[in-house]
Amino acid sequence: MRIAVLSPVWFPVPPTGYGGIEWVVSLLADGLVDAGHDVTLFASGDSRTRATLACVYDVAPSAQIGLSQVEIRHALACYERADDFDVINDHSGPTSAVIAGTVRTPTVHTVHGPLLGEPGDLYEQIARVAPRTRLVSISMNQRAPHPDLPWIANVPNALDFSVYPMQPQRGDYLLFLGRMTPEKGAHRAVAVAIEAGLPLKIAGKRREPAEQLYFHEFVEPHLRDGQIEYVGEVTHGEKVELLQNARATLFPIDWEEPFGLVMIESMACGTPVIATRRGSVPEVIEDGRTGIVVDDYAQMVGAIEAADALEPIELRRAAEERFSRERMVADYVAAYEELGG
Repeated sequence: MRIAVLSPVWFPVPPTGYGGIEWVVSLLADGLVDAGHDVTLFASGDSRTRATLACVYDVAPSAQIGLSQVEIRHALACYERADDFDVINDHSGPTSAVIAGTVRTPTVHTVHGPLLGEPGDLYEQIARVAPRTRLVSISMNQRAPHPDLPWIANVPNALDFSVYPMQPQRGDYLLFLGRMTPEKGAHRAVAVAIEAGLPLKIAGKRREPAEQLYFHEFVEPHLRDGQIEYVGEVTHGEKVELLQNARATLFPIDWEEPFGLVMIESMACGTPVIATRRGSVPEVIEDGRTGIVVDDYAQMVGAIEAADALEPIELRRAAEERFSRERMVADYVAAYEELGG
């Protein structure tokens, strides 16, 4: 099959730091190549891939994130070549999903964000304007606000487990990985660590003004050397080391998280996740087997002992069973074939 994979343009594929979607796109594009398909990846020119790379921007325009002209030019570079492909798999956002309605080539658009409120209403409009664009969810909970959109498949995210080595022994600190936003809940992780009397390491993106303001007001006042530490936006290698040596990863979200890649990254490294029961959490974590799920973040302190009882090898095995690259690639290929690609 001749497949175009359209990534967001804002970060390289794979990303050097923040960029969950870009990690998934990288894994998918390379996996499709390994499965024998002819794949063209539309991404920034500083990307690395086994697919044929096509780009408008030689370097990811991260400083211009959200600028519509940049996003549209990137998407059009793919769609003006639509006749070169049997199917287009778009991961770049709603704007591109609309453009897909102008071409004959079947398009599978993966929805990576939540569908509550205005974003869901936007996809309803897209479905009316571009009815041939079919949608892929990354969790069933993501679909809940709009179950009648033109869904073609549900394809959970995956990992390349070879770059997430497991650590059979755990450290003594708690870990939070995520953007500095209220819904991700770094401040809740701080409260849990203080109540438990355990050190906490915080790693995550805080580039945008809203992220900086949140960090300054709700996280920074609690930083203490050796107790509550912000280590910044880390590289992949640094992230893996943090996960390997943590006692548990805290995932105290307070929103309908569509997936939450951090959960399976932690499981892959043999570190249990303690998460609040929101969004995709019950689909990703099997409570008591692959992590601990609580109804409120205030229950996380009491869940640490139960998390300690989970075996690192079992966490890794469960993650590999459910979130392998091969499973994700096969799921996408099945969706492409259903469209007649």
